[in-house]
Parts: sequence; C-alpha cells; structure tokens
Amino acid sequence: MSNENKMKIRKKVWEEMEESGVARFPLPVEGRIPNFVGAEKAAEKLDEVSDFRKAERIKVNPDSPQNPVRAEVIRREKVLFMPTPRLREGFLRIEPKKVPEGKERKATTIKHSKTYGEHVSLEELEDIDLVITGSVAVSRDGVRIGKGGGYSDIEYAVLKEMGHEDIPVLTTVHPIQIQGDLPQGEHDVPLDWILTPEEMIETKTELEKPSGLLWDSLPEKKLEAIPILKELKNRWKNIY
Repeated sequence: MSNENKMKIRKKVWEEMEESGVARFPLPVEGRIPNFVGAEKAAEKLDEVSDFRKAERIKVNPDSPQNPVRAEVIRREKVLFMPTPRLREGFLRIEPKKVPEGKERKATTIKHSKTYGEHVSLEELEDIDLVITGSVAVSRDGVRIGKGGGYSDIEYAVLKEMGHEDIPVLTTVHPIQIQGDLPQGEHDVPLDWILTPEEMIETKTELEKPSGLLWDSLPEKKLEAIPILKELKNRWKNIY
C-alpha cells in the first residue's frame, strides 16, 4: 500500500476523532499524534501490562496524548527517556528522584522536560526495557501508522543500531483509532500492546521488528536534520 493510501487512513481517523468530539487540545489534530478524551484512563492501565511492571527504563514519545503515560512512568519510579521533538537534540533522561511529587505531568512536558531531565549521548543511552509510542491508527494484529514523519521508527532503529535487544512496544489510543487491516512497511515497528481507556490488547504480533536503520532509504535532508543519525553513519564509516 502506498504512502498516499496511508495518508487516507490518517485523514479518516483525524476527521472521525474531531467529528465525534473525542479529539482534544492541541487542535486541529490533523498532522499530529492526536490527543484524545480518556488518555489518562488509558495510562492508568499500564500496570496491567507485564512488560511495563517489570521495566526499569522506558522510552516514551513527547506528544500530548502520552503525557499521562510519561507521568505514570515517573510515579512508578522508573527512569524516563524522552526523544526531543524531531530528534533534533537526541534524548532526555529524567530520573524519578529529580521530580517533586505532584509535578510529574509538568516535568514530562516538552516545555519543562529540560529543567528536570538531562541530555544523554548515544553512548549514555542505557538498555531500554519498553518503548511507548503515540499512534494515528493501529490494528489489533500490531500494525501502527504514525503521523508520517517516521521519527518513532527511526528512534527504535537507533536503539537497535546501538546494540539494544528487541524491545516490546506499546501505544495508547482512543478506540476510534483501532482500524482493520493496515499496511506494514519494511521500516515500520509493530506493536506488542495497545491500551485504550476501556481495553488492554496484547497483539501477539507475528510481525518482525526492524534490525536497524535502512540507510539507503534515509534522505540526505533527514540525515542533516537529525544529528544523531549523522553521528551513527559516520561511526559505521569509521568502522568499515
């Protein structure tokens, strides 16, 4: 299925969310990982997920609907890794002990995360136990469609390039975002868990996760815009 058809799916979900009144600030949701009514309830279900309970270090995307998730990671005294927007400045590491009680939501927003967290280099990225990502559309067999920038997939591939093992992946969404059959691209990272305000879905996906970055498919423009990609590419050049 082409990128054009993927965009049709995104537009369908964005429109349905706004028309039904489940879309939440920031609006409009088009072009975004959409925030949704019930995002907090979905985050409350994290404790039902075995991979979350045993995780010590968790990477969560910086988008609005996953702010309750990031706060819950801190409340559960787990170390939070946040990608900076569009990976321009790599990753932030936020330790629970550095966040005052009651400030978990504030400390894990894009605006305030730099105050409570610290930038970490690729070498300083500890092994991640769980990846939590935002989505525009998902399917019950584990396929995920993001907003189209590919950053979530790139972040996962960067971890693989750094030698991390396969990491379970979870998303929180509104039920409207659960669609039927969805296209799975070579670089797309499948989901192991889907949480909605009402439901916990273990996808038991049979789809394989990428083993690393697909360098040939990364445009030079993206390499220039994301310094850690350039750093990784130069590292491989020096090795070989």
